[in-house]
Amino acid sequence: MPGHIDASAEIDPRAIIDPTAVIGANVKIGPWTIVGPGVELGEGCDVRSHVVLKGPSRIGKNNTIYQFSTVGEDTPDLKYKGEPTELIIGDNNVIREGVTIHRGTVQDLGKTVIGSNNLLMAYAHVGHDSVIGDHCIMVNNASLAGHVVVGDWAILSGYSLVHQFCSIGAHSFSGFGCHISKDVPAYVTVSGSPAEAKTINVEGLKRRGFSSDAISAIRRAYKIIYRQGLTVDEALNALQPLIAEHPEVELMAASLKQSQRGIVR
Repeated sequence: MPGHIDASAEIDPRAIIDPTAVIGANVKIGPWTIVGPGVELGEGCDVRSHVVLKGPSRIGKNNTIYQFSTVGEDTPDLKYKGEPTELIIGDNNVIREGVTIHRGTVQDLGKTVIGSNNLLMAYAHVGHDSVIGDHCIMVNNASLAGHVVVGDWAILSGYSLVHQFCSIGAHSFSGFGCHISKDVPAYVTVSGSPAEAKTINVEGLKRRGFSSDAISAIRRAYKIIYRQGLTVDEALNALQPLIAEHPEVELMAASLKQSQRGIVR
């Protein structure tokens, strides 16, 4: 399939652009960057020097990708045999130095998906078939194994490691060097190796405009789940009156219902 380079794009002559690549309006591409077959770069993207972009990858608008990042590479998963898979990235993401993002596998989604308005700091890694929502932060060297789901507004501190098939709930927070091998419910702060639940992400909720009543209800929900010795099913039943009064708690309950690996305790 023939590619297209918009006339307004600013491409350094030392960059290498595959003929099948699609480069949108006002895109900037720095020296010694390689844009491979099947890559689509949306309007306003800024790709710095020494970046490798491989496809099939669809990268939305106004993303900034810093030097030495590799975006859209094949997965090293031994089950992968070169089947056509893809990477999909939304808008307004910042991908800092040395980040690695792999495409999917046919054994799962067939694609890796990253939403919009995320910050992936230096040397973060996103494994195959992972799905990241919006407004997430992965601090330096945070890493997702394959098949990980990260909810909106989650923050993974530096050197956090997430086991394959885990789910990281929306508005959750992991401490520095956290090793996560089970699901983290929405709103919960975890730390340690292995990870343990500590409290709710109060500061993050305040910054995002949650009311004091909503935060109080989420704290009560946390105590029901973690302080009363209940099973997950028992905790879900106990949460129902609280959900009826404070709908914000439903997100926490939903993350419990959807858990496949069990929750961090």
